[in-house]
Amino acid sequence: MTTSLPRQLARTRRFTLGAPGAFTLSPDGATVFFLRSRAGDDPVSCLWSLDLATGRERLLADPLTLLAGVEEELSPEERTRRLRAGELSSGIVGYAADSACELLAFTLSGRLWTVRPADGAVRCVPAAEPVLDPRPDPTGRRIAYVSAGALRVVTADGGVDAVLAAPDGPEVTFGLAEHVAAESMGRHRGYWWAPDGRRLLVARVDTAPVLRWHLADPSDPARPPVSFPYPAAGTPNAEVGLWIVAPGVPPVRVDWDAASFEYLTSAGWDAAGPYAAVQSRDQRRLVVLGVDPATGATRVLAEQRDDAWVELVPGLPARDAAGRLLTSADLDDTRRLLVDGEPVTPTGLQLHAVVAVDGETVLFTASDEPTQTHLWAYDPAGGPRRVSDEPGVHTGTRRGGTTILQSRTLTRPGTKVRAGSLEITSCTERPVLDPRMELLTLGPRELRAALFLPSWHTPAHGPLPVLMDPYGGPALRKVTSEQAWWTYASQWFAEEGFAVLAVDGRGTPGRGPAWERAVHLDLAGPVLADQVDGLWEAAARHPVLDLTRVGIRGWSFGGYLAALAVLRRPDVFHAAVAGAPVTDQRLYDTHWRERHLGHPDEHPEAYERCSPIREAASLTRPLLLIHGLADDNVVPAHTLRFSQALLEAGRPHEVLPLSRTTHLPSQEAVAENLLLHQLAFLRRALDLSPRTG
Repeated sequence: MTTSLPRQLARTRRFTLGAPGAFTLSPDGATVFFLRSRAGDDPVSCLWSLDLATGRERLLADPLTLLAGVEEELSPEERTRRLRAGELSSGIVGYAADSACELLAFTLSGRLWTVRPADGAVRCVPAAEPVLDPRPDPTGRRIAYVSAGALRVVTADGGVDAVLAAPDGPEVTFGLAEHVAAESMGRHRGYWWAPDGRRLLVARVDTAPVLRWHLADPSDPARPPVSFPYPAAGTPNAEVGLWIVAPGVPPVRVDWDAASFEYLTSAGWDAAGPYAAVQSRDQRRLVVLGVDPATGATRVLAEQRDDAWVELVPGLPARDAAGRLLTSADLDDTRRLLVDGEPVTPTGLQLHAVVAVDGETVLFTASDEPTQTHLWAYDPAGGPRRVSDEPGVHTGTRRGGTTILQSRTLTRPGTKVRAGSLEITSCTERPVLDPRMELLTLGPRELRAALFLPSWHTPAHGPLPVLMDPYGGPALRKVTSEQAWWTYASQWFAEEGFAVLAVDGRGTPGRGPAWERAVHLDLAGPVLADQVDGLWEAAARHPVLDLTRVGIRGWSFGGYLAALAVLRRPDVFHAAVAGAPVTDQRLYDTHWRERHLGHPDEHPEAYERCSPIREAASLTRPLLLIHGLADDNVVPAHTLRFSQALLEAGRPHEVLPLSRTTHLPSQEAVAENLLLHQLAFLRRALDLSPRTG
């Protein structure tokens, strides 16, 4: 029996299983450590090493062996951490190493484990459970970790375990990232070692001011609801501070104006000392602070301002080996890399992220074409140079002069990973279908789009109904020069008889600051207009697109966009599938939503204008709403309130609730049947017969 694409996507967790990732290079660049499961349908991730001189690959830690057949158990905190990180596998999903890579630490089933690559010795270190985010100090003598909200340090042999920072309030934690940091800022860490391994910089988070929300499990009325702090737009954030701690000495509080800069966006500790980046509540100012580790006093090292918002660049701020400060700035409608305040990348090359600093060499990703992302390197002597060659989406890391290049292209499935001259083996499955994708540039705004047609289609088959398949929001681009998991999903719908079109419009990343900020105070109008214009431009170029039968589907922001499409443009869109849509903008988190719409007390009209729930009475087209009832990111209240408004307005619609499902459906049966259910709905709504033969 041939495996269907929906089943394969579900079984392989969107082709992530079996792919190598989480790379760490030894100081001499001769050994790579990484995570990978054994096969494309194996969810258990293991820890491996690769000797680049001999090509010998070694299994360092196997969860199945370490747990001896006992099922892995996850604490609620670990489940939440994995959810925020988008982690789909089980087993060893993260690890950290000392500076020499002589000691690696990880958690498994809530316990602390270490492995020494020199002799392969793996041991379970006695520690307070459950263990979260263990990290050896740079010297490898001790391991810091978080348990029960306290930052603890245990000697590598497990002999001494001590609390360095204990919660001083009922809702205080040390060493963990708060909700908006992990969900909206991309900061998943809450503590940082000093280079000498004697002290730590640690975040203190107090969620007492934050509203507490509750999610019940309607499928099990005996189960108590889950309570969690959620800072909805316009409401108080967690109070976040920084402390410098060490065994046997009083902690030192880092001093900055937290009332003016309440967001801690990044922090670190290098040879030049500790540092932090803090951002104002309106996100129009970002300040990089140098920290005196003895007193906690701070001084401003750099500052950014913007009338809309300062975009956070992953990996920044940072410093090179010479102590030069790396930051970014938006100049000439280009996000540029700055070294000690001077731009070192050219106009037109849009900086995405700094992925590694090796001595004085800075490795970063950037785009000069919106459908591609390349890996670049900069050093003071040679300036910027591109590392990747093939058209595609590339990233990587670097240490000890060795560069790891991760590449996804249109010419092959999966991710190709090269470490120096060697290719690291990938065990991912080959997709059961090949995408037939054409990249388009459409209209006066040069919208980037991807068109998928059935492999079997010929002119004799006539016009095809259209399925718009966008994301369309600020978090990601969907139109890229790669075979990503979503390209296979789009192609599957095409094989079922649709012309599938994805359009990246204004607000999507990678096209410069002005393009991104075109949605400031209006997440609806420009985004929807670009979908309509993209559809019309594509149809003018490809008459195979039948504009009398147009559906649209999406998840998260894409779900919001799909709902918006049938509410505002029923003349264009004839049916919609909206998965996990944000329907009331006031119910989304502070950092992400206020970035685009401002504070709701200052811009209430923006929240009203961009909330589909306010427009429920205008629905005239078939609409399927889908939502996971355990979603703590876009909570199910969005869909439930929208459905209530539709019902009160007498507007027929369908709702598919997903029991015990979060924002990222991962249960195999659910993930598979979600696509099948959407297909059946679209066929029914657009009056299409199932394809035969």
